[in-house]
Amino acid sequence: MTPSQNSERNAEIADLLIGAVDLHCHSGPAAMPRILDHHDAMLDAEAAKFNALVYKDHYYPGMSHCAMLEKLLPDLGVKVYSGVALNNSNGGINPHAVDHTVRMGGKIVWMPTLAAKNHIDKSSTETKNFPKSEKPMLKARPLTVLDDNGKLTQDTIDVLDVIAEGDIILAGGHLSIHEMRPMFAEAKRRGVKKMIVNHPTYVIGCSDEDIRDLVGLGVKMEHSICMFVEGRAHKYGPDKLAHLIEVAGVDNTLLCSDLGLQGSPRPVDGYRSIVGTLLDLQFGEKDIRKLVGKNAAQLL
Repeated sequence: MTPSQNSERNAEIADLLIGAVDLHCHSGPAAMPRILDHHDAMLDAEAAKFNALVYKDHYYPGMSHCAMLEKLLPDLGVKVYSGVALNNSNGGINPHAVDHTVRMGGKIVWMPTLAAKNHIDKSSTETKNFPKSEKPMLKARPLTVLDDNGKLTQDTIDVLDVIAEGDIILAGGHLSIHEMRPMFAEAKRRGVKKMIVNHPTYVIGCSDEDIRDLVGLGVKMEHSICMFVEGRAHKYGPDKLAHLIEVAGVDNTLLCSDLGLQGSPRPVDGYRSIVGTLLDLQFGEKDIRKLVGKNAAQLL
């Protein structure tokens, strides 16, 4: 590629990122080492003309950080949001934590991630190289949305009701597909309108058929950009990305960074890389804008 062609391509990528929305930004402060903090991530997103950014931490809700950043930087165009991950530090599958999240303007409830029984069960295989905190933390108590009879727990049902009342997003976290099927079905019955599966092919165990079934319930598939770009979390090539988008359909697919971890690009740089990949795959402008921004914006 000549310097002129490279400049044109970079300009095209920059244009396609105007209005992007990242629902999965792992900036700090965090117990796990991060390459940037919430302020850095906000400025990067502003420079790239993103519409919105959602901070995700496995251990604390970040709505207060968002409120303070927007007060200190009132002239920025990018909006910042957060939510709560229902791990042990937040009381597990805790309707009170979810109610607080709704009252504080949170946008997403992630079901258990690092404390999910499914995540812990896969610690010798899929999650063995998962980032760890700088200092050892208490061993996680395994969490699941199912009771001993395979039914949804009462706390899970209560959480779904609070999410439905608040009209915010239910994300599957690191639950297994076997837990997600009944959970999303019940969520829909109880009035939850916004549902996503995080990285369905990593830890979750979704097959193509599972993805189609969940999409049929109204669940969107969120694929982590970090798994498709160079860095420590890289797992898949462009063909896999194209296939996964085809399985769920462009309108049911979100590409969110899941970046901020050491050894990988900054979130906005990850978006630049993935848009380049989408262009190489011959995706059109309209579809790319949906994948990196419009679909996520509709959920927010």
